[in-house]
Amino acid sequence: MQIEQLYKIYLQYPSVQTDTRKLKAGDIFFALKGDNFNGNAFAEQAIQAGAVCAVIDEAANEIPGKTFLVPDVLDALQQLAKHHREQFSIPFIAITGSNGKTTTKELVHAVLSSTYKTYTTEGNLNNHIGIPLTILKIRPDAELAVIEMGANHQKEIEGYCVYTQPTHGIITNCGKAHLEGFGGIEGVRKGKGELYDFLKTHNGTAFVMWDYQYLHDMSKGMPSIIKYGTGDADIEGQVIKSEPFLEVAITKGSDPGTIQTQLVGDYNLPNVLVAVTAGNYFNIPGPTIKKAIENYSPSNSRSQLVEKGSNKIILDAYNANPSSMKLAIENFAKLPAANKVLILGGMAELGGESLQEHKAISELIQQYNWKAVVLVGGDFLKIEHPFITFTDAAAAKAWLQDQHFENTHLLIKGSRSMQMEKVLDN
Repeated sequence: MQIEQLYKIYLQYPSVQTDTRKLKAGDIFFALKGDNFNGNAFAEQAIQAGAVCAVIDEAANEIPGKTFLVPDVLDALQQLAKHHREQFSIPFIAITGSNGKTTTKELVHAVLSSTYKTYTTEGNLNNHIGIPLTILKIRPDAELAVIEMGANHQKEIEGYCVYTQPTHGIITNCGKAHLEGFGGIEGVRKGKGELYDFLKTHNGTAFVMWDYQYLHDMSKGMPSIIKYGTGDADIEGQVIKSEPFLEVAITKGSDPGTIQTQLVGDYNLPNVLVAVTAGNYFNIPGPTIKKAIENYSPSNSRSQLVEKGSNKIILDAYNANPSSMKLAIENFAKLPAANKVLILGGMAELGGESLQEHKAISELIQQYNWKAVVLVGGDFLKIEHPFITFTDAAAAKAWLQDQHFENTHLLIKGSRSMQMEKVLDN
């Protein structure tokens, strides 16, 4: 009953905020708690800033007629999102995976929004707070929704599915990411597979990368599977070239022909293929799909090509794990360029396997010839290797500025915590 009352307020004022610094007049403020903050303490400030209501869970902060007291603010936010989701009968496409989630989400959204009113996750608001906030931004004119789901432990995706209630799903891949929380690669597959589990029990549809045998196994029992890949699939495609940008030929199932993307690296092939597959599934013409993908330009340090003077820099510093790091290094090694420099940051959340995984990356690097290799922070500092090391991105930036490279290709990559994009800060 309480959520229905709160929903009536939301229908009048359909704008939700959890941060008083971003609050606008007419917002509903949710006073969330964290390890280092308590939103209840900001309820009065939110009201003074123009919030129509503050949802709180501490009676001491009640303001008569202006606050809405609930047992738990986070739970109320998620329950409100679930109630709002239940008002829609449109397709909800959930996307998860170890690598490529956000790029896939952006590409799928670009294609679908070419034809339908499509709402999607902004940036990487893909957690227990970001997902409900995304759902609550969906308006009555919605025809499709694309929701990104990040996770670093089991049962997390299962929880998101409760209030997202996806009708369609994409698992981009299951790699060596968040091993500490998932408990190894099998734990990653079990955790990401919670999306398939939900779809299986709710008569859903999965878009499955058919090149990956483990996704065959994970998707067994799915009522509806749409396959994409390089062979034996409903939608098939191949890399034509990947320098400087990825060019893809769609060879079966859809007719966009050759797609010239603005993405760097042939590891983006599956992301392009699933965007084509989703577009084809929702009856978008091939030429429209082609145009949408070709017009998409990556941002936020994801597979970006940055040109500075005579140098070309692949900035892929939004995140890193052993799987994505290996793909990026191997792709970079294949580039037909004489002078190549690696600047790589440490990888986080790998638990007991961290030293071993950093050592494996250093051994991979040693298989190729480079102009220079710089390893920054994390467990790169705890293993033996012949490369230059720095404790942080600022020190790597200072080194780079002293080199005065010309006609050089650079790959900059690392976990979010390393903030490797700072290497390029002016």
